[in-house]
Amino acid sequence: MKRVLFLCTGNYYRSRYAEELFNHLARGENLPWRAFSRGAAERGSPDNVGAMSVFADDRLRTNGIVPEGATRYPQPCSLADFDGVDLVIALKEAEHRPLIERRFPKVADKVTYWHVHDIDVVHPADALPMIDELVRELVSSLR
Repeated sequence: MKRVLFLCTGNYYRSRYAEELFNHLARGENLPWRAFSRGAAERGSPDNVGAMSVFADDRLRTNGIVPEGATRYPQPCSLADFDGVDLVIALKEAEHRPLIERRFPKVADKVTYWHVHDIDVVHPADALPMIDELVRELVSSLR
């Protein structure tokens, strides 16, 4: 089984949504890939309440996807999370590249960067469809 690691800042919203959507689609296509997600920052924001963003959870459920990790609280990334990973995707280059280069300089060159803004810049009604499209393109490319 191949593995993809999705990274966002706090592992609460964007990376969690990408992880759940990816796993749902990969299972549906019988792809030998599974995703997990982590936060690139040492710790999440105190503004993040609960295990997962209600925006991510609501959109997944609206689309008929019951998030397997809905009760898992955000987890910061460690260097060990990069072991045995086939693909690493950070959700926004301008935000995550500096964190990754500072915290994980030995693996920073292995990261693929997307450009999905966080909730402080773009409303989830616009950002989550962007993640949908990117994840679907990724799954299609892995077929």
